[in-house]
Amino acid sequence: MRKIKIAVLVSGGGTNLQALIDAQADGSLTSGEIVLVVSNRMDAYALERAARAGIPALHLESDRFEARLGGLLEIVLAGFLKILSPVFTGRWAGRIINVHPALIPAFCGKGYYGLRIHEAALARGVKVTGATVHFVNEIPDGGEIILQKPVAVLPGDTPETLQERVMRQAEWEILPEAAELVSKKLLEESR
Repeated sequence: MRKIKIAVLVSGGGTNLQALIDAQADGSLTSGEIVLVVSNRMDAYALERAARAGIPALHLESDRFEARLGGLLEIVLAGFLKILSPVFTGRWAGRIINVHPALIPAFCGKGYYGLRIHEAALARGVKVTGATVHFVNEIPDGGEIILQKPVAVLPGDTPETLQERVMRQAEWEILPEAAELVSKKLLEESR
């Protein structure tokens, strides 16, 4: 059975990559297969996660990053800290997805990443946050929403505890689900 080849772009620890690896192993990601992990940071632990799972992984320098990456891809799952150009995102429209640790349109766009998102949510006093998987376009966090999942903000939360709960209760669940949905749709369109 043909599968969509998935490349995962990473910048850090790779916890979302691990959720995808686990989904592939447990059979909930069946229409796509992770065939490559690419990092813009040489020290990203996600490269080690990929190696342990037997997935080819590489580091690409910033010089000509998109040109080199473009020759390797069929679908991209992005969860990394590098803004892709409008030319690149346009070329791969409907094939690049990203998981964002907030309910877009809240706490998103340029400058909203990592703990900054959770700090902003706590400072604003929201009672619910969550995660969003969306298509990537030329606007940071501006693409069409695929899936969202809410997560309660609890009394006494810190940015770190909120980040952990959002990852566990939302990101790690909806990213594999969205990868399967997009892969399945791409397979159907290719028939």
